[in-house]
Amino acid sequence: METITPDPRRWWALAALVASMLTLGFDLTILNVALPTMAADLDAGTGAQQWMADAYVVVFAALMLPAGLLGDRFGRRRMLIAGLAVFLAGSLVGALAGDVNAVIAARALMGVGGALVTPLALSVLPTLFAPDERTKAVGIVSAASALGLPLGPIIGGWLLNHFWWGSVFLVNVPMAAIGIAACVFLLPETRDPSSPTVDALSTALTVTGLGALVYAIIEAPARGWGDPLVLGMLAGSVVLIAGLVLRERRVRHPMLDMTLLTHRGFLFNTIAATLVNFVLSGLLFVLPPFLQAVLGHDALGTGVRLLPMMGGLLVASRLAPKVVTRFGARATVSAGLVVLAFAGLLGSRTTADSGYGFVALWLSLTGFGFGLSLIPAMNGGLSALPRDRAGSGSGLLMTMRQVGGAIGIALLGSLLASTFRDRLDVTGLPAQAAGTAQESVVAAHQVAQRTGSADLLASANSAYAHGMGVVLLVCGIAALVAALLAAAFLPGTSRPTDTPTDPDMAAEEAHA
Repeated sequence: METITPDPRRWWALAALVASMLTLGFDLTILNVALPTMAADLDAGTGAQQWMADAYVVVFAALMLPAGLLGDRFGRRRMLIAGLAVFLAGSLVGALAGDVNAVIAARALMGVGGALVTPLALSVLPTLFAPDERTKAVGIVSAASALGLPLGPIIGGWLLNHFWWGSVFLVNVPMAAIGIAACVFLLPETRDPSSPTVDALSTALTVTGLGALVYAIIEAPARGWGDPLVLGMLAGSVVLIAGLVLRERRVRHPMLDMTLLTHRGFLFNTIAATLVNFVLSGLLFVLPPFLQAVLGHDALGTGVRLLPMMGGLLVASRLAPKVVTRFGARATVSAGLVVLAFAGLLGSRTTADSGYGFVALWLSLTGFGFGLSLIPAMNGGLSALPRDRAGSGSGLLMTMRQVGGAIGIALLGSLLASTFRDRLDVTGLPAQAAGTAQESVVAAHQVAQRTGSADLLASANSAYAHGMGVVLLVCGIAALVAALLAAAFLPGTSRPTDTPTDPDMAAEEAHA
């Protein structure tokens, strides 16, 4: 274990980490507001939009564990700088991209950078700060991450109202550059040469297995679940992920320690946290087009109208520790999931004629349920493990949550696409125009404007609202199932003194 010696530059070094995490924080939400505009300008259907969102998440989830190990062995500052540089390069590629494929490639490259930055920014804290200062440092980093979430839609909306869609990528460049400069001049180098080596085969199996699974889910609505390519990708993903599990169980020092799932508290808290991310990622994907295309708000107005969810999250993040102290983690996680389920079921009643007030109501409940369930679930999962396995447990939990987010975008986005396509009335349209209109609500609006068809416009709004309602119904049911699992299988009340403050938990909560 490394000896902690107070570094006189440690608070300046913290500023470097804050700049890094703030950049990643608002990038996570800025794209959601930009997708409808990008869909119109790049002629991107729902499947392409799913890939623009998922390319980042899949790569991020797959590379986070090996990235952390690289930093431990070769220097965390060095890898942080490399991660920010890759993120900067990906942002430049995205800003200059001329088609959908270039944007997807840019998002994947940014995922590589994000995977390097996130775990290393957190792992630096214990080496910089003694326990009496660490809680404050974690709070500052978490606040920076949380601040990025509401800033993303607002900054993105303002940029889209004044510049082209590439500006949502270009804004990352100065932020990443500031982060790099701060790391170079302010952050001391730390490493842990005793950490496990990076397993290239396990990393490859993770990337290809997740990629094949997400590809199959995204392509299924257009091609059909019986399509040979979709079936082949699903079968390939099962083989690759099974190979990963078998390999990780056989190596002496696994990157992804599957034996951690034998701890009941860790397993069911991880399931709860993963399902929460599944619900939230899908929701953030389907809601902005509703606010922009159906309700008619501009990009900035859409960003501002996502704030009730952030408000609910911030209220819950302050309330959750007190509720855990009073009623225990199991009751708190279960109650948060019930609130999330109620928000989903309430949201499923949204129609094209619903005003924003109704949306704001279930959106704030969503944020509240999310915060109330996720924070104690993350803490409870790590508390269930021996202290010497908290690091590997945190890595597995973070990875599972990101996988849940990627599958949420893929599965719920595909459900929305198929429901929208089946519900949209394209009677009387030429075959080519009908096919274009069925790609997305943004495309349907463009066809309606070109053809002057008020009926198509009304049908597109109604079909999208119905599809979003189906997605929210599935989200509500998933949250309810998670609540029942939590109530039945999570360990009983744990005392607050048994729950450690973990840097990964705090910042991951903010990044959700």
